[in-house]
Amino acid sequence: MIGRILGKLVEKNPPQVVVVSHGVGYDIDVPMSTFYHLPRTGDDVELLTHMVVREDAHLLFGFLTAAERTACRQRLKISGVGPKVALSVLSGLSVEDLSIAVASQDAARLTKVPGVGKKTAERLVLELRDRLPAAIPTARSDASPASGDVVNALLGLGYNEREAQGAMKQLPAGLPLADAIRHALKYLSKP
Repeated sequence: MIGRILGKLVEKNPPQVVVVSHGVGYDIDVPMSTFYHLPRTGDDVELLTHMVVREDAHLLFGFLTAAERTACRQRLKISGVGPKVALSVLSGLSVEDLSIAVASQDAARLTKVPGVGKKTAERLVLELRDRLPAAIPTARSDASPASGDVVNALLGLGYNEREAQGAMKQLPAGLPLADAIRHALKYLSKP
């Protein structure tokens, strides 16, 4: 199996990249959490990988962090969850946010990820509850009680999890909920 690739990043077409290593170009599917942090085309890149062998294809999935790869592998052990759904979850939620959603049994948060329905979200929460916390931290120490309300408000307005969390990081501490939402929207509306 291929566990790691070090080479030159030659193509970036979300969610797929091509990395050339020793003259061989590898098509690698990556979650958006990895894609956003990749270097420019032509630069060297190192990706941790997970290979899936099927009758009709050999698929390679890449990750920048071990936590992302571990989270993906844990999801693949769940019946009915394939590699595409596992990548979709990582594209919509950070590893930390997934861990928090599982620990708080928040299946509704997972249904906001494209390709994850109610039954799949409930299965993920149920089956990852015992597996995920061992590999990934389950709580944020800096999260205020109102931060979840701000994130939920932004998700309800159509922003994705990554955008909502990015806006949360820009907010001053101690804002009332309405002001926090207003500031987050102002931040997200900047070009």
